[in-house]
Amino acid sequence: MERLIFHIDVNSAYLSWEAARRVAAGEPDIRLVPSAIGGDREKRTGIILAKSIPAKQYHVRTGEPVSMALRKCPGLLLLRPDFRLYEKNSRAFMQICRRYAPVVEKFSIDECFLDMTGTGSIYPDPTAVAGAIKDAIREELGFTVNVGIGPNKILAKMASDFEKPDKVHTLFTADIEEKLWPLPVRELFSVGGATAEKLEKAHIRTIGDLANAELRRVQLLLGKKPGQQIWDYANGRDDSPVLAEPEKAKGYSISTTLEADVTTLPEAHNILLLLADGVTRRMRADQARGGCVAVTIRGRDFKNHSHQRKLAEPTDITSEVYAEAKLLLAELWKQRVPLRLLGLSMTDIQFGDTAQLSLFADAKKEKERRLDQAMDSLRNAFGTDAVVRGAVYHSQLQVGKKYEAQLKNRRDGDAGQKNGE
Repeated sequence: MERLIFHIDVNSAYLSWEAARRVAAGEPDIRLVPSAIGGDREKRTGIILAKSIPAKQYHVRTGEPVSMALRKCPGLLLLRPDFRLYEKNSRAFMQICRRYAPVVEKFSIDECFLDMTGTGSIYPDPTAVAGAIKDAIREELGFTVNVGIGPNKILAKMASDFEKPDKVHTLFTADIEEKLWPLPVRELFSVGGATAEKLEKAHIRTIGDLANAELRRVQLLLGKKPGQQIWDYANGRDDSPVLAEPEKAKGYSISTTLEADVTTLPEAHNILLLLADGVTRRMRADQARGGCVAVTIRGRDFKNHSHQRKLAEPTDITSEVYAEAKLLLAELWKQRVPLRLLGLSMTDIQFGDTAQLSLFADAKKEKERRLDQAMDSLRNAFGTDAVVRGAVYHSQLQVGKKYEAQLKNRRDGDAGQKNGE
């Protein structure tokens, strides 16, 4: 029996959910004006998490610094994130999906996969039932989704990224050459910016170019395992199942591509603290602890370098992970080249309260764990930006100032060239 998979993706989720709440309260629809979710307008810190279509016309981009977005669109309506609202809407739209599908897998807060295999006798027209799911979400919850339909997860996901918003698209095996292969290679799921640059330099510019390239050549460019995966994806191959319950994480990782070059250890330490805070928060939410810390860096040469070390005992404490990460960074990075990416990961994961406590409890460690848990509670209640560690806040200000200076220097240089200097 051929598989039938749907991918449901909320259109500009954070902004759509805020807009739906305001419209229900009789307020104007922020989706119709230049607006965005993320960061702090007055402090000009943070990043854009979601933006409206009118904001997109000003070239405001998801993931860019708030300061840059405000330069592009000074009148941008900027709203703080509300993660309680997002979780509520995430549960609500996935509950509607469960009315129709025997198996639903949450892929992220605003995406899920539905395994509709074998439902042909109930829903003979897949496009019609996809439209019914889409319309039910819009009518009951006030926001729109895209639905992608395909024989596996990768094709369903790629289909849902076609024209937006509020659309249903199909991408079956027979359609790959016409619908998928003409797209730029960087639009293929799992192909990031650095990978796309490597492929483009090798004259692999479209998904079709990738699909028709020799597998061995792709693996030489990207590595054996990642090369195999994206080559399979370009050819529409993916046999991964839709899982009703997510598998327990084998590891937790987080990384950031830096808007401004980082050239000193104090700058890098502040960013590491932010990363340690993020990864340990996720572990604490899952009642997980990690036994191995790894740090990854990337310079202007786009080459990644990593270093890892096992811990004496698994931990989920931010300060412990941060302290170990600083040591690893000092051994890994000799400040010969500016950093463009910094990453942190935790592996050797144990779930539950598995740490072996000594006969005499470490009072300092327990105090730090309670502090972490208190910060988690505040962020869960009032949003990620509700409480920020002092060093992290200072880092955001400094990086913002440094980025502004670098941008000004580039502008001045461009102006000099135009004036013949």
